[in-house]
Amino acid sequence: MIQTNDITGLILAGGRGSRMGGVDKGLQNFQGIPLALHALMRLSPQVGLTMINANRNLAAYESMGVDVWPDDMPDFAGPLAGLAAGLSRCETAYLVTVPCDCPRFPLDMVSRLAQALSEQDADIAMVATSENGQIRTQPVFCLLKASLLASLLDFLRSGQRKIDAWTAQHRCIEVVFDDAQAFAGANTLSELQQLAP
Repeated sequence: MIQTNDITGLILAGGRGSRMGGVDKGLQNFQGIPLALHALMRLSPQVGLTMINANRNLAAYESMGVDVWPDDMPDFAGPLAGLAAGLSRCETAYLVTVPCDCPRFPLDMVSRLAQALSEQDADIAMVATSENGQIRTQPVFCLLKASLLASLLDFLRSGQRKIDAWTAQHRCIEVVFDDAQAFAGANTLSELQQLAP
């Protein structure tokens, strides 16, 4: 079984926030607290160490009390660039990622991903949600082996950016969570207002 201290948590807050008018999504308030801080408070008890990937307003993220790492690639290269930044600084055997705009993911998410990864001898365990009988993957919620860094860097250097295309190269399993709303994020300001308390 994978121990909590063997997992580093990474909050992905490095996007452009283009669907939110270009604002820094992780710093938008939800119930009076920045979204990224909600994510940090939910993730920290589930992992040994936590860090944030951000590409602007670094001091604001650093004030949350954890290490903050920008992408090693220019031009907001997407979630995989943030994942690579986290993996390259990960000192544990596993890394788990969550997006900064989802304040209510389950408090047992990491343990469930870790159990499935261990039991099925997988490289990556990804959240999937069940909505109206459809299974939908949530690729930015995933636990993976830190040893995948070289593979990810090769993939990014080849000019590719799609998460699914990279994870398909590895033994990737889905872990289904019934409460799809727990993984609801805020890509737009109206979605942020619609997030129920």
